[in-house]
Amino acid sequence: IIPYARGRVRSKPLEDLKAELAGLGANGYKEVVLTGINLSAYGQEFGLHLCDAIEAACATPGIERVRLGSLEPEQLSEDVIRRMAKQKKLCPQFHLSLQSGCDATLKRMNRHYTADEYRTIVRNLRAAFENAAITTDIMVGFAGETDEEFAESLAFAEEIAFAKVHVFAYSRRPGTRAYDMGDQLTNAVKEARSHEMIRVTTATQQAFFKAQIGRTEEVLFEREIQKGVWEGYSMNYTPVAVASGTSLAGEIRSVRIESCTDTHCMGVVL
Repeated sequence: IIPYARGRVRSKPLEDLKAELAGLGANGYKEVVLTGINLSAYGQEFGLHLCDAIEAACATPGIERVRLGSLEPEQLSEDVIRRMAKQKKLCPQFHLSLQSGCDATLKRMNRHYTADEYRTIVRNLRAAFENAAITTDIMVGFAGETDEEFAESLAFAEEIAFAKVHVFAYSRRPGTRAYDMGDQLTNAVKEARSHEMIRVTTATQQAFFKAQIGRTEEVLFEREIQKGVWEGYSMNYTPVAVASGTSLAGEIRSVRIESCTDTHCMGVVL
């Protein structure tokens, strides 16, 4: 129902965006995040593309990192990915909406891509961006989802090896097409599937953290999470914690990653 509620795409004019970016850069902000309801559709009513916004952000003095919000995967062609990869300030973390790794479920959801198309986009992003993190949202228990369809989605999530996944169960909403679909699942089934998907995607996140060990990454520190321990994020949005006797808030520092926990990578400032 969201597309009906939000109406047609409305993009911030590029000159307005440039002015806002200039103000942020002048005021000391090192990282900006470009966001939107359908970010991939930016600028289409002006004859522009999301890449135009990315390039404007990366060209802004003072801005050292540009991160993207959630992206619809079907608009990420090879040409678009190649164009994005030319921008060295663009963070190699891509939150690509998935919802399900099963084509039959995606079709019932009225999603306009297949699992194989999604797989190809991920492969292209990883080829273009070193150490890229792919994150997503996955829904379980959509109307009519069979055991076999859920198993297909589960296997797909494991195959893609996401760095982070937001897992949630389908919730019936009056007025939506799915509300009147047959074969609605019980809450017990939805909960069981949520737990199983979380188990698998937590394992892929841990594998991603472990793959960061030994790397040296630029970390933008944000806050002190406990006395003398500062937390920040690497370019690919890995949470990194280090010990420091002085404040690191707002600083970008080179960090050698040496270990990981369930929630963070741990490192030392070089």
